[in-house]
Amino acid sequence: MTDRVPRPSTDQEAAPLLRDSEYDPDGDEYRTETTAEPTFIERLNSVAQEPLTPLTQLLLVVALVLLLISAVFIGLFAGEYTKLKQRERNGPGNKPAPTITVTATSVITTTALPPPGPTSPPAEKPCLTSECIILSASILSSLDETQDPCENFFDFANGGWIAAHPLPADKGSFGQFEALSQDNKRVIQHFLETPSATSSFTTSYDEVLLQKLRGFYSSCLKESRLDELGTEPLIHFVKTVQRLFRGTGPEITAEKDEKSGLTVKGLTAALAFLHSRGIDAFFSFGVEGDIGVDPNFLLLWFDQAELGLPSKEYYEEDSIVKIYQDVVERLLFTLSEEEEKLQQHPTPTLVDDSQIWPSWPWPPWDGPDDDDEGEKPNRTQAAHKLAKQVIKFETRLANATLDADVYQDPFATYNRLPLANLTAALPQINFPEYFATFAPRRFPEHVVITYPAYPALVSEILNDTAAEVIEAYLVVRAALALSPNLGTTTEAWQAQRSLLETLTGIKKGAVGDRAEYCVGKVEQTLGFAAGRYFVNETFGGDSREKGTKVITDIVDAFKASLPNVPWLDKTSADAAAEKADAIRVKVGYPISPDTRDPASILRYYRDVTVKEDSYFDNILSAAASASFKTWLKLGARRNLDEWEMWPSMVNAYFNPPSNEIVFPAGILQPPFFSHDWPSYLSYGAFGHVAAHELTHAFDSAGRLYNQEGKLENWWTNSSNAGFQVKQECIETQYSSYTVPDGKGGEIHVNGNLTSGENIGDTGLIQAYRAWKAQYSDSFQAGNEFLLPGVKYTREQLFFISFARVWGNTMKTAAQVQRVRTDPHSPNIYRVDGTVSNIPEFAAAFKCSKTAKLNPPPEKQCLFWS
Repeated sequence: MTDRVPRPSTDQEAAPLLRDSEYDPDGDEYRTETTAEPTFIERLNSVAQEPLTPLTQLLLVVALVLLLISAVFIGLFAGEYTKLKQRERNGPGNKPAPTITVTATSVITTTALPPPGPTSPPAEKPCLTSECIILSASILSSLDETQDPCENFFDFANGGWIAAHPLPADKGSFGQFEALSQDNKRVIQHFLETPSATSSFTTSYDEVLLQKLRGFYSSCLKESRLDELGTEPLIHFVKTVQRLFRGTGPEITAEKDEKSGLTVKGLTAALAFLHSRGIDAFFSFGVEGDIGVDPNFLLLWFDQAELGLPSKEYYEEDSIVKIYQDVVERLLFTLSEEEEKLQQHPTPTLVDDSQIWPSWPWPPWDGPDDDDEGEKPNRTQAAHKLAKQVIKFETRLANATLDADVYQDPFATYNRLPLANLTAALPQINFPEYFATFAPRRFPEHVVITYPAYPALVSEILNDTAAEVIEAYLVVRAALALSPNLGTTTEAWQAQRSLLETLTGIKKGAVGDRAEYCVGKVEQTLGFAAGRYFVNETFGGDSREKGTKVITDIVDAFKASLPNVPWLDKTSADAAAEKADAIRVKVGYPISPDTRDPASILRYYRDVTVKEDSYFDNILSAAASASFKTWLKLGARRNLDEWEMWPSMVNAYFNPPSNEIVFPAGILQPPFFSHDWPSYLSYGAFGHVAAHELTHAFDSAGRLYNQEGKLENWWTNSSNAGFQVKQECIETQYSSYTVPDGKGGEIHVNGNLTSGENIGDTGLIQAYRAWKAQYSDSFQAGNEFLLPGVKYTREQLFFISFARVWGNTMKTAAQVQRVRTDPHSPNIYRVDGTVSNIPEFAAAFKCSKTAKLNPPPEKQCLFWS
């Protein structure tokens, strides 16, 4: 972009715009000079400057038209004359061609001309607006034309973009999704920092909403305040967990477990407190539909908890475990050391520690702690020993969890049981007391347990573990979750950061832009509030209508394809069409809370307290509010207007129990979508997103829910068998793909884990068919216009547009983590693996029969053909 010098305002002109005399800049008046008789040139110039009369203007137009006509006929004559002479020279025997005359009349003369030759349809002219030129440049710059699209389509479509966007040091992964997310954050950042940007929102509700948003953002930006507080906010939180865990007062059980020293009351209270602040430990609870009975009746789901490491496989890697143990040790040590400093020099602005903190050694050091003359405990050794025990304990918990691919099976994870089964399997938790923390009037009779063996396994592990190890585990869970909200100079922040750097490949010590980070936290905690102003700025005009049309066209294309799917019989095809018709389509922004109504949003966030100088407390307040909102749904009917994503999010989803596909305004932006793009680009990029979510309703898991969202096998036996063959084909295909492990070896993609997402990606063919089906009308409406300087066909650009949105680069460590934990395949395979199963792609790029991305039909996994 070139810098432009601003044009001077008219009051800075050196002379009036219209004048008959010169102006003396040094005098106070105009002055008139006497000149000699004007020359011919001066007279001509004077006439040229005089205004034209209407008659003069008309005659000038007529003259120009006649001149143009004459030029055209002269050009035709010259062309035909040249062709005639060429035929005379090249004809058989150089015989002169017969002369044919045509009379052309001009204003001046009548001339005999040869007839014009046969004509061809006029070439389409590309769009030459500035928007089209910019769009064309964006597409061309993203390509790497040294790559063969039939061999490496991902590299061909994204090589230029990747070369121009090196991976930032502070990120383990960066691509088009992340780039658009950054753009969306800048929109939010602008109105957070610029009051005038929201001056059109004048309601009192908007005033309060914006105050919350800006207050939260401001508290996050105050890094000096965070450094000043140090570890103190985390210590207060940890001491609350410890106080609850070691709680005095009436015991619920007659006596402690003599082996572990654990009490039901203490563990229950500590876990309830952690879970109410969004921190997982041992297990987690969610509220979701009873998909086996009534999908819209919300009941409790008991699930396994998140782990300190991303997946159970990491606990088998000695190098990773060693780093993790070091982090745990650092956290335990620094909390102990900082607690002692705080007790010696309490901060008067915070709660009086002496009233809530018992005086006990933490961790439980070896050696005397009640004798001032005795040897002081070696904190380093004690923290090391306790950290080692915590890792051993957590490794057992990890081994008790379901494998990630089994976790994708909805029938395997739906186990509706009486609550008594859970309480009997895990007696260390008093569940009625636990539930009372969240929803005292709602005690469930039944609970869904995703893995029925898990509660008993947790109980066994608890019985084998000393109380101080369990307490330390809870402390570590809190520290890992909350230390990112401390100042970056604290040892706790730096400890957890070192673990993140190891797991994602982020450059050591590289910290990204604080404002971008803080906007992200605003989105995560107050996303629907921020979404109101984001949508107003970015999602105007007919974006919602055009985005919805793409989706509904794809639904129609999907239904039209069903009778032609060979493995799907008519009974199942008809039922699939009914389910597709029943899918609710949500685009742009929600109506619960209503993005258009600030009062609705304010009610939604009424429990979130925001203090401008207390970022840590703001995080806890938002987490507690979200937790209690979830629990209040227990036993209620599903609100079908609610969303699981905020409007600025660059994502989309299909929700099986409510049979809905949802597309936030955040993803309806370039390079995914624009309301003024040619259709072949919109259907290729956003169309794939839409088709992907629609196809999820019929993937390996989604197909097991009927049109009402109930878990039910509604397919015929033959269609089930046919689907299974196609699913196994996809699983085998993607299991053959690998990524480097960073140690000289490779890790295979888990085809079982990723099968649902890979089947979702096969929906690209439905987007292609939807585009083709509307092409004629779209062309007539001028919505299939060409772009300047782009040599590719519309069909090729459809596929290029699809591939471009998946452009990204990843650190090796981040790639390994993705393969182990993410049900989505690496982006390169989401592109190359998808198009290799679409014959229309090979036809568009004229791929040879031996091209890698044009396998023979018997090796293609053709789901919908």
